[in-house]
Amino acid sequence: MGAKLSSGGGGKGVVEANSEINVTPFVDIMLVLLIIFMVAAPLATVSVEVKLPRAVAPPQENPPKPVFISIQNDGDVFLGDFRTSAASLGDDLRVQIRTRNPEEERIYIRADTQTRYGDFMQVMNALQDNGFYSVALVGEDTSTQ
Repeated sequence: MGAKLSSGGGGKGVVEANSEINVTPFVDIMLVLLIIFMVAAPLATVSVEVKLPRAVAPPQENPPKPVFISIQNDGDVFLGDFRTSAASLGDDLRVQIRTRNPEEERIYIRADTQTRYGDFMQVMNALQDNGFYSVALVGEDTSTQ
């Protein structure tokens, strides 16, 4: 809200309220946004018509939080962000997954490129000895580079 000063009689300024709002910038912005959406909407639709079959699979519940084991090049083993060892790996994994079944749990292993094969096999053997048979190896995705 603005104020307007006018010089009235007696040398004192009289303050009058100015209640006019300039809506021209608002209308300009809305028109630009309208044009952007009108141009972008056809680009977001698929132009190839395909009759898709009905899905018969029941909806899946969200998968549990993945479990990552990291092996550094000096042989240090981490379960998530916490340091562990191959000897205590099974117990630490059971604490982390709690009520889930170890045989159904997928464990993701991340290893440095310079990791010794013996260190990697110690972790693999510790997992198998403790009933964790579903193991996935994580690599760097180079397809987007």
